[in-house]
Amino acid sequence: MTELAKQLTAYRRELADEFSRRVGEELSYLNMPRVRLSVELTQGKLTPNGMDHAEFLISANPGEPPKPIAQIASGGELSRMMLALKAVLAERDAIPTLIFDEIDTGVSGKAAQKIGLKLRALSQHHQVICVTHLAQLATQAVHHLLIEKHSTDTSTSTEVSVLDRAARIEEIARIMGGDDHSALLLQTAEAALDAASQSQAKE
Repeated sequence: MTELAKQLTAYRRELADEFSRRVGEELSYLNMPRVRLSVELTQGKLTPNGMDHAEFLISANPGEPPKPIAQIASGGELSRMMLALKAVLAERDAIPTLIFDEIDTGVSGKAAQKIGLKLRALSQHHQVICVTHLAQLATQAVHHLLIEKHSTDTSTSTEVSVLDRAARIEEIARIMGGDDHSALLLQTAEAALDAASQSQAKE
């Protein structure tokens, strides 16, 4: 068993550099080009999974030593790192459904658009459920659900509604500009939704 575990360790070390490189490419696409990920393997107790303890370390800026992700990553960075990891593992990961809650934290503009595109690509291999407040992500969805909380003095309930095209346009406009959306904002929301739909049709 020990000999087999040593072989597994050697194989993991061999793959670690390639895995780190591919995750780095995904992070670069997600507007985190300076972040470098590495895998640290340390020997632990012998288990059915080998005798390795694996930890993901990142260097957020050039010249900084790698540190555990949890120590230095912000909420938005953690979300994008998880997305990058899942993108690399998409075809091998056996998890059928991926849920991303607030993956848009701390991002906007071009980075948000890239996250939306990457989530859509990930949905080719998994069911992806994403809670978002950004139009760049919402327009990429195949199905759009609106979640609303209703409270009274004595109870609280949550209502989930499936949005049709007209309702999607209104909700995307609301995300873009608030409740008092103008006709121009509705046109902008419709154009964004159509552009995402046309892009999906080409795939």
